[in-house]
Amino acid sequence: MLEVKTLDKPDERRDFPRGHLEAVHMTGLDFAVATFEPGWRWSESVGPIAGTESCGIHHNGYVLQGRMHIRMDDGAESEVGPGDVFVCPPGHDAWVVGDEQVVVHDFAGAMATDYAKAD
Repeated sequence: MLEVKTLDKPDERRDFPRGHLEAVHMTGLDFAVATFEPGWRWSESVGPIAGTESCGIHHNGYVLQGRMHIRMDDGAESEVGPGDVFVCPPGHDAWVVGDEQVVVHDFAGAMATDYAKAD
């Protein structure tokens, strides 16, 4: 079965402090576009919603715009920016670097279905 959806009309939108997520849900694919404003940090903006110390979502992402720093619970760190493709397992904090908003496309699925939802 062929399915086509446009990001101009997402199936849902979730707002959280200093950002939002738009998701489309299709057979075999839950896709998210996340926008994070300057000053956004997972532990401050989404952590209180999730009720966890660190992000429990697995991400398969592509950065369209801006820069984001990621720190894993084990201490490993990296920064991602425009054109970067990344895989980030659960157990991390992240924050916007600089004054430009960050836009990330996430193909892993859980971000579209579970991110920034209260348990």
